[in-house]
Amino acid sequence: MFIVCIAACPTGVAHTFMAAEALEVKGKALGLEVKVETQGSMGADNIITAEDLARADAAILAADVAVNDVERFADIPKIECSVADPIKHGDELFEALIKEFN
Repeated sequence: MFIVCIAACPTGVAHTFMAAEALEVKGKALGLEVKVETQGSMGADNIITAEDLARADAAILAADVAVNDVERFADIPKIECSVADPIKHGDELFEALIKEFN
């Protein structure tokens, strides 16, 4: 299963990168392939490409601000949550994703 993710907080620094790391670590532990795009004050990094979107099984949008180009995810099953959720509730987040979309 290939999951694309966005991590974004209001300042785009600490919580954005903590959430990105939590998504990557938890996904890997579950045997999932995860790509996380971070959106912050320095711009976007590790940008999700059209190829990524074409093969994505689902998406996690962990953001406390508006996600740039959110329409990219219109045709992909997704879970939207706070940027803190992957950090505090990573197990539950991925369990819900797998149950809902697998």
